[in-house]
Parts: sequence; C-alpha cells; structure tokens
Amino acid sequence: MAQGVGGASKKDQKTVRADASAAAPEGGIRRENLRRILTAAEQVFAEQGYGGATTAAIALRAGLPKANVHYYFSTKHELYRAVLADILKQWLDPLAHVTPDSDPAQALAGYIRAKMRATRDRPVVSKVFASEIIHGAAEIEGFLTSDLKKLVDEKSAVLDGWIAEGRMAPVDTRHFFFFIWAVTQHYADFDAQVRAVLGRKKLTRRDFDAITVEVVRFILRGAGLSLPTA
Repeated sequence: MAQGVGGASKKDQKTVRADASAAAPEGGIRRENLRRILTAAEQVFAEQGYGGATTAAIALRAGLPKANVHYYFSTKHELYRAVLADILKQWLDPLAHVTPDSDPAQALAGYIRAKMRATRDRPVVSKVFASEIIHGAAEIEGFLTSDLKKLVDEKSAVLDGWIAEGRMAPVDTRHFFFFIWAVTQHYADFDAQVRAVLGRKKLTRRDFDAITVEVVRFILRGAGLSLPTA
C-alpha cells in the first residue's frame, strides 16, 4: 500500500474523534450519503492506499457525483480522517460494557464477538487501520497517545479489579487487550492466508460463527474464564 499521510500539523494532532463530530450526519439523506461515501472510501483506501486513492474513485465506488463527496468532505485528507474515526468508533464503543459490575466472561466475550462481527462485516476497515499504523500513525498519533491510552488504562483498571477479587486469573491487562485486537483483526488483515490454510475460497457466516466460538474460548481460557452459555 502507499505511504500514509505525513507532516501532520497541530490541527492534525487533535483526536480523530473531533473529525468524526465535524462530519456528524443530520437527516436521512445526509446520513445515507455519508454512509455510502465512508463505505466506498474505506474500500478504496484499503485497495489503493492513501496515496493511490482519489476522491473521483471514491465517488465512483459510492455511485455519487464527485461534487457530492466534496460537499461533505472538502479534501481527501479530511475524508481519510473521517474513515479512521469511524473505524475507531466501531471498534471501541463495545468496550462500554466492560464495567466493574459486569460478569467478566460475559463482558469480555461480548467485546470479542463485537470485534469478530466487525471483521466479518467490514474486513477492509482493518486493512486501512493496519496500513495507517504501519506507516507511522501520523493521522491518529494524538488519539493513540491520549484518548486510546486513557480508555485502555480505564478498562485495564476494571480487569485488574476483577483479578484482585479473584474473578479472573492474573494477566497483564494491557497486553490482554493487545491479544484481543491481534487475534480478532488477524482474520481481516490476513484473510488470504486464513482461507488458504482452511481451504476456503470465501469464509461463510457459518465459518465465522465457528471461528468466533474458538477465538472467544481461547482468549477467555487465558484469563481463567469459561465460555458463557449465552
């Protein structure tokens, strides 16, 4: 893939969530157009990288005039940041259910399943995110070192509390989240390898259901937890 965006200004160092707010949808037509544009953009960025992608190609993929894309996003850079913001929101919002009062197995299984659904339904977004990280994370460095670190610190504290109470086995809780991300995103980033080894031309919903059960069981077992029955 092409190199990520470089030379981030002070404005670019603000969290990606600010860009998501700026592009917040209002009304049904706006909401539909934004979803079409973001979906098309994540596909084009995944296939061609940031450098190779063009707003014309994104507009064509979205089935909209190029002018419509520029109505919502004045530059390719702005659109790229909105795609990253959308990815992070989808991946991190399910962590809201990891709270001190939650059942550890249920809460962690729910989060892992949500990540696997994201991998199944929108695999290209993981490739876009991986490319951004590989090329230095210029567009999301501020988010990674502030918002993401704060969120992981907060959720790690929840897991540390469960460990102190004997509700799960001792683990390094920050690395535990790394393991979850690595395993769940593997099935998107390395899908060609997975399909080759499994002898599949395409992973079906049934395949993903079976994989998800195994992933949940494997990760929970490392924390001394059993697979929830529901």
